[in-house]
Amino acid sequence: MLNVPKIEVGSNVTLQRVVEEEDTALNYGSGKLDKLFATPSLVALMIEAAVTLVDDKLDEELITVGKIAQVVHEKATILGQTVSVEVKIKEFDGNNITFEMVAYDEIGVIGRGEHQRIIVNQESLLDKANQRAARLNNMDF
Repeated sequence: MLNVPKIEVGSNVTLQRVVEEEDTALNYGSGKLDKLFATPSLVALMIEAAVTLVDDKLDEELITVGKIAQVVHEKATILGQTVSVEVKIKEFDGNNITFEMVAYDEIGVIGRGEHQRIIVNQESLLDKANQRAARLNNMDF
């Protein structure tokens, strides 16, 4: 059984990032969109905020891993603008955490979504991943 601290529903965090070239759609296969904030960058910032909000509260051997991310990227944000992501804990059942996420730029809301993470033992997760990889290495193709 995992020794999980109390995660407070309603807890929140806000992260900000100035959109730089590596955050643009051009770096994610959208060849003509070299000045626009990419959806994968938005999702990554939202996930980073969720991890920031929870993982430091866990015992050293525990981490959270993503299960589901649903994001709607509603408005374009241009290179040089600041994106702020607010992530709030919506539900917590002792192991599963659901986050509500909203992203803004200087003009207004640019995206929103929901994200689920699960608390796991890091060593156990890595052991299972290594066992799975060993099975792949033993397969004949």
